[in-house]
Amino acid sequence: MSSFADFILELLRPWRAVTAKRMFGGHGIYHAGVMFALVADGQLFLKVDDESRPAFEAAGLGPFVYEAKGRRVALSYYKAPDAMLDEPEVAREWAERGWQAALRAHLLKKAKQEALPRR
Repeated sequence: MSSFADFILELLRPWRAVTAKRMFGGHGIYHAGVMFALVADGQLFLKVDDESRPAFEAAGLGPFVYEAKGRRVALSYYKAPDAMLDEPEVAREWAERGWQAALRAHLLKKAKQEALPRR
């Protein structure tokens, strides 16, 4: 695991139990089995949705973007504010924002799967 991913785990442990899994050349950060953050290129990104995105945009934070097949692809993970890395209260506030967005997405996906007809 990268030293930055280790740092993020230590930063967030007072907030909730978190784990990391290697993925896409970075790490997914999970709570209760749901990914709510991404460590990539030495930066932390948090899950966003329509409800949480305005807070990220108001803080001037943008999406995680990568190149695939000659196109730029933006994910629903936005850069975490730098203050999150230095101030525990800010870390908890923004981690919770990412977690709540991830939880809403997880519950919506689960509800859609349950609504599908069984075979």
